[in-house]
Amino acid sequence: MLGTGKILGVSGPMVKGEGLTGAKMYEVVQVGEDRLIGEVVRISGEVVYIQVYEATTGLAPGEPIYRTGQPLSVALGPGLLGTIYDGIQRPLNVISRISGFYIKRGVQIPPLDPERKWRFVAKAREGEKLGPGDILGIVQETPLVEHKILVPPNYPPGVLKEISPEGEFTVEEEIGTLEADGRKLPLKLAQRWPVRKPRPYAERLDPELPLITGQRVLDTLFPIAKGGTGAIPGPFGAGKTVTLHQVASWADAKVVIYIGCGERGNEMTEVLVEFPHLKDPASGRPLMERTVLIANTSNMPVAAREASIYTGVTIAEYYRDQGYDVVLVADSTSRWAEALREIGGRLEEMPAEEGYPPYLASRLAEFYERAGRVKTIGSHGSIGSVTLIGAVSPPGGDFTDPVTTHTLRFIKTFWALDGRLAYSRHYPAINWMQSYSGYLSEVSKWWAKNVDPDWARLRSEIYNILQREDVLKEIVRLLGPEALPDEEKLILDVARMIKEGFLQQNAYDRIDTYCSPKKQVKMLRLFTTFYVLANNALKIGVPLSEIRALPVIAKMLRCKYEVPETELERIDRLEKEIQDAFAKLTGTVEVKSVG
Repeated sequence: MLGTGKILGVSGPMVKGEGLTGAKMYEVVQVGEDRLIGEVVRISGEVVYIQVYEATTGLAPGEPIYRTGQPLSVALGPGLLGTIYDGIQRPLNVISRISGFYIKRGVQIPPLDPERKWRFVAKAREGEKLGPGDILGIVQETPLVEHKILVPPNYPPGVLKEISPEGEFTVEEEIGTLEADGRKLPLKLAQRWPVRKPRPYAERLDPELPLITGQRVLDTLFPIAKGGTGAIPGPFGAGKTVTLHQVASWADAKVVIYIGCGERGNEMTEVLVEFPHLKDPASGRPLMERTVLIANTSNMPVAAREASIYTGVTIAEYYRDQGYDVVLVADSTSRWAEALREIGGRLEEMPAEEGYPPYLASRLAEFYERAGRVKTIGSHGSIGSVTLIGAVSPPGGDFTDPVTTHTLRFIKTFWALDGRLAYSRHYPAINWMQSYSGYLSEVSKWWAKNVDPDWARLRSEIYNILQREDVLKEIVRLLGPEALPDEEKLILDVARMIKEGFLQQNAYDRIDTYCSPKKQVKMLRLFTTFYVLANNALKIGVPLSEIRALPVIAKMLRCKYEVPETELERIDRLEKEIQDAFAKLTGTVEVKSVG
């Protein structure tokens, strides 16, 4: 029988208690008569400090505290996909039916429906030797995802004594038993795992495959690899949430985990309303059939916000262990860090820069370290990945903010949002001079092999034009555009065309919302072809005004809206039209010079 303590005092989400003999760090406890869920975060002699994941209003000294003996864990099994959870994995769609608009204190509902039956088909046979991570069988969780039932990672190797070949089971019913170390261990469709403990894998692999998002500025200029890490910082109104929506909607990952961590309620409502209506680009099925949403808005308990990140990444690792590519989007890690700061203040910890706790950097490192492309444990040896993308909301867009600077130490792709671009209606408002990708050399091989051998060269040419334009803008500010020769004026013109016709992308346009890798390369070739031919034309005496007047320029800028994925040959015809237009221009010049 586990001991029972009592409350000594309450300070916001922090409860001080005593009498919990044997309590351990990060053990889950139940606080007060309503049995509010909390977690032990500090032990000082006989006094225990508990962060409570629910509103502590009304708690009084002397009320009981009950131990559970277990760390904060999540339930993992069929039924996760398509569900909306709060930060400690309580299903919000079920809670809403019980308590209405607001979550009642002390409500405890199983994360996975205990009554729903799933059709299980065994893949393992009785008498077979099995170890951690081996496949027992499959459940068709949704039309998009086949859920693999695995031997829990914390089970020792053993012999499969019993297993049901096929049948309907709930997540709590036994489907078989594993005999190991002289014990019979039950096997079920669901398992539990502590959220703060990374799930094991056999081998970490290099991130060589790009995560295709369908967003041109991301895929072409600053790609992220499957199993990679990325951050998207920016000021208020710069478009972080919409950009992350696009990544979550269109990324070529099998499973999407979207964590709304401390965001405003109206933004999270938009996500909850919009996602059920989105279609999976590959199958046309509802996107929710491969998505898990975790909603912990800014008006919900701050302690649950801190836990939501770990809840999400543990679910992501679970699907990775089944051999799937998972993308996790956290919006935003700044709000998560603010929760750490508030909890640290309640614990009376010594603050570091801007009041954040001194362990902020190590907590961020622990989170981003759980990304990776890995070979899974188990004899099936599947390859899965978890890609982590965190939004950062620095005050006033100041990238020297501690959360941003520490995040930069642990991520390899940096998508810097620029408020000035957003105010000029340039979306996605990603600054191409501040952003970078550490995966460029790795993913170039995939692009060359699967899309176009010229991708790296075309990308380099486009990026060089943008870099040269950035230098020339300073001269224009000082001396005006008239001071530039025609060759440099051409660079400014082509850079403007690239920004309007390639980098800008309309998330709400039916055609432009997603751009396939093949279309991206064809569009790159359009602009590089135009620049090369225009530069050659200038050298033989064609006036810049005649180049600027070419009708084909307007067609190039409209290409992203007008050419659907099923008619990409129209871009090839447009490239031929560019060549013909310059052939006509240069031919006229040559005739004049001969005359």
